[in-house]
Formats: sequence, C-alpha cells, structure tokens
Amino acid sequence: MPIKKSELILNPNGSVYHLNLKPENIANTIIFVGDPDRVDLVSKHFDSIEFKTQKREFKTHTGTYKGKRLSVISTGIGPDNIDIVINELDALVNIDLNTRAQKESLISLNIIRVGTSGSLQKNIPVDSFLISSYGLDINGMLQSYKTDSISNPEIENAFITQTNWNTDKARPVVVKNSTKLEKLFESNNVFKGLTATAGGFYGAQGRVLRLALKDPGLNSKMDSFNYNDICVTNLEMETSAIYGLSKLLGHHAISLNAIVANRATGTFSDNSSKTIEELIKYTLSKIEKI
Repeated sequence: MPIKKSELILNPNGSVYHLNLKPENIANTIIFVGDPDRVDLVSKHFDSIEFKTQKREFKTHTGTYKGKRLSVISTGIGPDNIDIVINELDALVNIDLNTRAQKESLISLNIIRVGTSGSLQKNIPVDSFLISSYGLDINGMLQSYKTDSISNPEIENAFITQTNWNTDKARPVVVKNSTKLEKLFESNNVFKGLTATAGGFYGAQGRVLRLALKDPGLNSKMDSFNYNDICVTNLEMETSAIYGLSKLLGHHAISLNAIVANRATGTFSDNSSKTIEELIKYTLSKIEKI
C-alpha cells in the first residue's frame, strides 16, 4: 500500500522535504556533522565534489575521497533533527519515491557521526577522541518507536535504579553501536564508553543560568553510574537517536566524539577547532576501508 503524501512529503522537484535530496544525490556511506559550516571542513578533503545543496540547517556535499563515494550532511542540533535526517535518508534508499512503496531489496547505509561532546569523567581529557559503544537515550525521542528489539534492559534498569530516575520523564533506552564500524574505527588512542544523549543544552544537561533544575543532582549520579564496568563517559545531543533509528531501520552507525569539554574538571579545549579537524582526518583515514 502506498505511503500517503501527508506522511512522506516530497518537494515539487521530487526531493525529500527537509533534506532537499533525491536518491542519486547521496552515497551509501554518510558522515554526519551538526554544524553546517563543518560540512565544508570535511568536504575540503574530498578529491572532488559532485553535488551540493542546503535547506535550513541541512547541508549536503557528495563527492569522492580516495576513490570512495561519500556524503557529508549537517543534521543541526538535537535528537528531533536526527529523527528527520535518518527517516528521510532511509526513504531515499528504501522507498520508491514514485510508487511510494517500500522496495523489495533494502539498502543498509553506513552512518558516521563526527561531533563534539563533553566528558563526564576526569580520566577522559579535553582534546581526546571517544567512540560511543552505547547511546543512552534520556530525551524520550526513541519512545515514539517500538524499541524492544534494540534496547538493553539490564543496563537501562541499572541506570534507572542508580540515578533514582524521575518517573515523570521518559524511560531511558540504551542502544549498542554497529560492531562492524566500531572495529574499524577503534584504536589504542581512542576512548570508548556509554554516551548520554540529552534533549537540550542547558537544563537537560544540568547547566544552570536562571532556571532551577528538577533534579540538580542528576549529573553527579550519572557520573557515578556503573554497570559491569559500563559508565556514562560523555554527554551530547544526537548519538542515541542515531543508534536507535539506524538499528531499527537496518543501518550501521557509529558516533565519534571530539571531547572539547570536561564537566568533571570544569575545563574546555584551548583549540577545539584543531581537535575537530584532527577527528575529521582520523575519520577519513578509516572510512576508506568500509
């Protein structure tokens, strides 16, 4: 049965509504960045660029790097934006946009997030790199979907108990990354851990300006969480949504974090731009092997 026009919205030129993309405009290996300006920081390393577009915060460059076709897309900030980006990318490869029917043969994309994050642990310093082995959804976005097949209830229950999680909030969901991609991107110089994904930057991450927090001790409780040596290593705003939606749709995903702040020590990188540039180079050095 065709997907209704109100559910899968297309632009007059046949591109998907928010991303402004057609199926031929994207590669099967895609780098996610948050900031639209960071798209150029990635694509400047490409051998050639065949396609460019931008609509709102969603900017895309597709080209080749050492003979491999790649796309880099800016997602903007937050799990709600990830919901848009991954669903529309999946539609581009797995739904026939003419008939509006799911294709019989499905494509699995490789999605690599190259983003910034703040460490919650003293032993993970600024200017280091971290692979998110797990994404911890504490923002509720994944609760819109059936997640039983991808969740990790043992870790979730331990987190709920140890942090005395407020039952007024959505139940946390823990999702594993793509083991295939983790093996490709890991190295002795890269940390690993459980990345918490918040739904905002200030109160949702325990920052206080003029508003009181409902649970002012949540960050310290997350800092001390431990389940079989799995601890919350860092806090950002996209990873769990990328992992959850990718797994549900059959795609491979990995989140690579440039640690630019350490909340435990109160420090911030003196040269975050350099750290991000080094992470981009590291990513590209590994990505050609996919």
